[in-house]
Amino acid sequence: MIWSYVSLALAVAIGAVAQISLKEGATKSGPLQAMIVEPYVVGGLVAYGFAALFYIIAIRHIPLSVAFPSVSSSYIIVAVVAHLIWGEPFGRAQIAALALIATGIYLLAAKS
Repeated sequence: MIWSYVSLALAVAIGAVAQISLKEGATKSGPLQAMIVEPYVVGGLVAYGFAALFYIIAIRHIPLSVAFPSVSSSYIIVAVVAHLIWGEPFGRAQIAALALIATGIYLLAAKS
């Protein structure tokens, strides 16, 4: 069972890396045709594939009602990293929203 949660954590982490990679690729590339071959975009899509595989492993033993909402923890990771890398806004509203997400994940995990 512990490996299921490790797989879920890997799925979330790899998914967050994929999102950051897609953002970096989107900012570096030009038109849509160039974006498709941008290494960061391709890397992000490949990373999403690996994240999906780990997620599938995780949901074999973790209830979907816990696993799926837990994926939203990637929102927290991505928001913090985007702030650190690109200086994206991280004010009170973002902090409050992310705290609500974290609270929801905690409540779901504590219940199961």
